[in-house]
Amino acid sequence: MSTLSLPVVADSFDHYMAQINTFEVLDRDQEHHLATRFQEKNDLEAAHKLICANLRFVVKIANEYRGYGMKMADLVQEGNIGLMMAVKKFDPDRGIRLITYAVWWIRAYIHNFIIRSWSLVKIGTTQAQKKLFFKLNQTRNTLQRISGGGKSEEIARELEVRDEDVEEMALRMSARDASLDLELIEGDDYTLMDTLADERANQEELLLQHEEESQRTHQVRKAMEHLNDRERQIISDRILAETPKTLQDLADTYGVSRERIRQLEKNALNKLKANMAEGL
Repeated sequence: MSTLSLPVVADSFDHYMAQINTFEVLDRDQEHHLATRFQEKNDLEAAHKLICANLRFVVKIANEYRGYGMKMADLVQEGNIGLMMAVKKFDPDRGIRLITYAVWWIRAYIHNFIIRSWSLVKIGTTQAQKKLFFKLNQTRNTLQRISGGGKSEEIARELEVRDEDVEEMALRMSARDASLDLELIEGDDYTLMDTLADERANQEELLLQHEEESQRTHQVRKAMEHLNDRERQIISDRILAETPKTLQDLADTYGVSRERIRQLEKNALNKLKANMAEGL
């Protein structure tokens, strides 16, 4: 599937729509025949026809997410990738149409794109948070239309989440990060990025930093050689590990008290400092 060409979303979205509307919509038998050819013979031409025939449905689904402030072309492109994945995994003998199966994939890719693009800070890390992100405004609008409501506690009750979860998500969504590519004057190439000072270090400074870091790493390794096995392990687990262990974790491992581990850690650090000082 990686070699399969996919119509590129053009600069003019109207032009893109005109292109995809020229593709023939397949009936059930045509779709089954093409899907079977792709499944059994890896016929990329058949897969290409399946994708092209369903591109207009991707646009229809992507249109539901225009309220999130993303470019329609970007939403469609992500949805197209989801469609490609659906074609790759579609089983024509299950008795359902391709688009029925593909809807989940299309939405999943669009959802992930919006989540990635929405904020520098992840707005939803669990399935429940992601569901709340995409259902919050829809549920609020529905409640306002039906009963004039839409308060946090009503939304929480409807979505079966906590009131504070609704309030936190609403706050996050209302404080979206500004895009650095945003034009300060419409039609001008001058963006927010152009107003930021370049504070990156020059090449000489980067080289010097690299050499200093390499020297410190070498000094730490040499100093670690003067520790006994237990001291090295404690320093590795408590200081150097990406996810440091707690005093209690190590106390359980060695069968001693937390205070004893703390003392061993302190002694090991003192040894390290002394040995590194001697090496300077």
